[in-house]
Amino acid sequence: MSELRFDDKVVIITGGGNGLGRSHALEFGRRGAKVVVNDLGGGAFGGGSDSSPAQKVVDEIKAAGGEAVANYDSVEDGDKIVQTAMDSFGRVDVVVNNAGILRDKSFQKMTDEDWDLIYRVHVKGSYAVTHAAWPHMREQEYGRVIMTASAAGIYGNFGQANYSMAKLGLHGLTQTLAKEGQKRNIICNSIAPIAASRLTETVMPPDVLKNLKPEYVSPLVAFLCHESNTDTGGLYEVGMGWIGKMRWERSAGAGLNLNEVTAENVAAAWEKVCDFSEGATHPSNTQEAMMGPMSNLQNK
Repeated sequence: MSELRFDDKVVIITGGGNGLGRSHALEFGRRGAKVVVNDLGGGAFGGGSDSSPAQKVVDEIKAAGGEAVANYDSVEDGDKIVQTAMDSFGRVDVVVNNAGILRDKSFQKMTDEDWDLIYRVHVKGSYAVTHAAWPHMREQEYGRVIMTASAAGIYGNFGQANYSMAKLGLHGLTQTLAKEGQKRNIICNSIAPIAASRLTETVMPPDVLKNLKPEYVSPLVAFLCHESNTDTGGLYEVGMGWIGKMRWERSAGAGLNLNEVTAENVAAAWEKVCDFSEGATHPSNTQEAMMGPMSNLQNK
C-alpha cells in the first residue's frame, strides 16, 4: 500500500505539546503536513501557561525536515488558533481536537469551577477551534476533524462526572458535524484513546502505562484524517495497537397497548424491554431510531 501523505495539507493539533498531541503532531509532520502545534502550556489540572512545550515539538518537526509553527492560545480562543494557520500557511485542512485537562472528584465534592473548567476546555474549546475552521473547510470543500472522546464518556467512571459528560458530548457533536459536513467533503470522527499521558498517569498504574504508547494511537488519527478516508461519524476505541469501532445497540423493545400505557404495564414488560438476546437493532440516525416507536402506533 502506498504511503498516506499529507503534502500541502495544513493540520492543527490542539494540546500538541505533550503526550498524544505531541505524537499526533510528529506523525503528521513526518507525513508532509504543515503543522500548527497549539498548546497553552498549562498544567494537567488547568493552571498556568508555558510556551516551551509547543515550541519544542515545532523544533522536533523542523529538525526532521518538516514545517510547523507554534501557537500558545487557549482553545477557547479557537479563532486565534485557526488564524495562526491562515497567516502561516494560507489554509486549514485538518483539525485534531486533543487538548484536555482533568478535575477528578466525586460528584458530591465537585464544585461549579470543576464542572465549568472541564466543559470550557474540552467542549467549548473543541467547538471554538472547529467552528473557526469550518467556513474555510466549507469553502474549499475539504476538511477532516477529530474529536477526542474517552472510555469514561462511553462507560462512565467514578470521580469523573464532569469529564465523562464532556467526552460523550464531543461524540454527539461529531455525529452532527458528520451529517452537516459530508456534502462539502468534511469528514468528522471521534476517537476514545487509551494512552499514557499527564491525564492517565493519575488513574493507571505505572506497569500498565509503559505499554500505552501514544504512538499506537496516532496512526489511526492519520488514517481518519487522510483524503482517502470517507468514513464519517464514527467512534473508535484505540490503544496498544488495537482498534475497535463502537455502535449503539437497542433491544427489540416492548410495545404497550396505547390505551394501557401505565407504570404497572411498564413493570410487567420490563424484562422484554431489557432483553437484547433476540431482535436487537443498531439505529444509526434519528430516522432509524423512530422506527421502533412508529411500529407501535397500531397497537390499540
